[in-house]
Amino acid sequence: MPPNSQPGRNVVRSFDGMAVRYDGGAAEPGAHAIAVETPVNIIYGSLPFAVMMASPADLEDFAYGFSFTEGIIDAADDVRDFVVAETDAGIKVSLTLKAENMQRHLGRARNLAGRSGCGICGISDLSEMPDMPALANHADGYDPAAIARALRKLEEIQTLNAATRSVHGAAFCNWRGEVIALREDVGRHNALDKLVGAMLRSGNSAADGFVLITSRASYEMVEKTVRAGAPVLVAMSAPTSLAIERAQQYGLTLIAVARDDGAIAFTSAISARSRPPRSETGKTPE
Repeated sequence: MPPNSQPGRNVVRSFDGMAVRYDGGAAEPGAHAIAVETPVNIIYGSLPFAVMMASPADLEDFAYGFSFTEGIIDAADDVRDFVVAETDAGIKVSLTLKAENMQRHLGRARNLAGRSGCGICGISDLSEMPDMPALANHADGYDPAAIARALRKLEEIQTLNAATRSVHGAAFCNWRGEVIALREDVGRHNALDKLVGAMLRSGNSAADGFVLITSRASYEMVEKTVRAGAPVLVAMSAPTSLAIERAQQYGLTLIAVARDDGAIAFTSAISARSRPPRSETGKTPE
């Protein structure tokens, strides 16, 4: 499931810069690859819903994933049409929804224009904090070596980050640690939404492996992972307290501070068996 960088849409630009030497040495000019960041306006029907700062690639995955993790759609076929329009101010992404999804969307009294993808921006009261049922599929085992394999592979295939050193990655990996899908973005929430959208559109089940993110494991990253149905979230950086608490609540296996030599299991993975879960047929899921 390779990234879908649309022709003519630059995700990297070259800018001149001057290398500054702390030791007083001569400054050196040079060209530098910089990740493109642009406003992306998500529109349902004719009604603008949110403006996100994002990398201008995989926008269909982004729109589907964002709509899914926001609870606006429940399946890929809830979207009837999808149109991208370039403007001087940014990119407009318009989705036509099924009538019932559009009605449900219109009933939500949230104003999220300018949001950062935090998952709760725009709510007016603490009682409106989102909540979801616990995962139906728990991780009853995992293979630590699979995490190590996925980490090594991720470093190889993050092409945008290799060029710019400034973007986040989100990958879906099977239980052997093979990367099935990868998406990158200047925003960590966006990268995960793009991954969720790619999985949703391809019909692949997130229950058949684990999600690997290059960022910290925050509350909203846990929420999006659970909404996608993945039983395990592996983060290269540390978790927040609310991320751990929500992971415990949802039955999500949360592994963080993942490095070459190991990681820290903060929730159910602490007592998990060190092998992949098996299906009822006794075969390891692909």
